[in-house]
Amino acid sequence: MSRNYERELKRILQGDIDILKNVTKTCSKEEKEAYFKIKEKPFVVIRSAGSLGVDLVALRGDISFPIEVKSSKYKRIRLANNPQLKEQARKFEKECRNANLLPIYAFRLKSVRGDSWRIFTLENNDLKGNAKRINHRLAKVHDSKAGYKILKWEDGWPLHKFIDYLS
Repeated sequence: MSRNYERELKRILQGDIDILKNVTKTCSKEEKEAYFKIKEKPFVVIRSAGSLGVDLVALRGDISFPIEVKSSKYKRIRLANNPQLKEQARKFEKECRNANLLPIYAFRLKSVRGDSWRIFTLENNDLKGNAKRINHRLAKVHDSKAGYKILKWEDGWPLHKFIDYLS
């Protein structure tokens, strides 16, 4: 099921008109207008084969970033509910820091009207240029007292605002 949402996000970031019409059916006028701005400056988006820790990589002349896609019917995802998720989150953060990349978590909440996507990043003060500017603006993944990562959908940056900001 998660692969369907990876494909959906890939097509959104590529500016695919059919998917934009579909995902904005229940959006407000403001959300819809922001979503359609991606057509002006779309990304080349590559899906990773298998579970490599990164689901998508979005590439464009001014900014590129790896994306880990998560989906749930619940408003919180704990990235430590199983050892594999915890290790995946640790590895994703480490690799992005080592390569000086902006890490993106995209959280798709199921069965919600309007903009169902939320965007998060990890705190990283070593980034430069556009990546630093975007990292500063985006919602951050929360750290629990037990040391694992939590995505709280209501705290994330709506995808339409992310697209609007990048446009």
